[in-house]
Amino acid sequence: MSYSDALSGTLTSIGATEGSKVSVSKDGRMFVGTLMPHHEFSDPDVLILKMKSGYNVGIRITGSTEVSVLEAPAERARREAAVEMKEGLPKLVLIGTGGTIASYVDYRTGAVHPALSTSDMVNAVPEIREVANIDARVLFSIFSENMGVEHWQRLAEAVAEEIGKGADGVIIPHGTDTMGYTAAALSFMLGNVSKPVVLVGAQRSSDRPSSDASSNLLACARFCTQGKRAGVYVVMHDTLGDDSFAVHCGTRVRKMHTSRRDAFKSINAPPVAHIGVDGKMDFL
Repeated sequence: MSYSDALSGTLTSIGATEGSKVSVSKDGRMFVGTLMPHHEFSDPDVLILKMKSGYNVGIRITGSTEVSVLEAPAERARREAAVEMKEGLPKLVLIGTGGTIASYVDYRTGAVHPALSTSDMVNAVPEIREVANIDARVLFSIFSENMGVEHWQRLAEAVAEEIGKGADGVIIPHGTDTMGYTAAALSFMLGNVSKPVVLVGAQRSSDRPSSDASSNLLACARFCTQGKRAGVYVVMHDTLGDDSFAVHCGTRVRKMHTSRRDAFKSINAPPVAHIGVDGKMDFL
């Protein structure tokens, strides 16, 4: 779980693993929750618990802190049902690169796991079955800030390969921090692309009620199948609510806020289109 050696040793000694229900006593306070994996940006000596309320809490573990296991973790829920391909629907390919959007919540443990299969992605957004037949592949799974030229090259080659095989569009789930840079790079690398290539992300993690992951992905699929605009684009929330989504040109888009769901804006140009929650598109 990538906690510090000291904290990992404590957890191992009491038999605590990801998904265990544990209690933590510190400074006269008691915390009970589900043990979560260590977050890459959190202190390795801080234990992360998902509380009954659904919120996460971090507790710094010291020598005087008491940690005990209340329940063993439930067996991880996996959804392996085959995805039915419907005749007559367009074919879209999802090329995974990492990021919040390419994950799902295991509600038995409270942990967020990568969605590495077609069934994972489709089950996360069941409405997408009515829009297109979805195939998925994971090219790499990295933090978007680690995306470099070599990753852009591999991504462009993968997109060209899928379109060459007959895909009607390519969707690229991507971390939001550098999604604008990747969109611009692909716009030049795929200058003559004959199908829509759309990057999409999520500002809120999929374990939060306010997550925008599913709605962004569905709007993205609708644009690919109904918009029929070749080129490289970004589709994200247009407002703070779930009523409108914006389609941005890959060379014009920029992330303008850390956490707002409408953080992505077209710079010095209007968006290409707006997509309503009902799928209606207005091209500008």
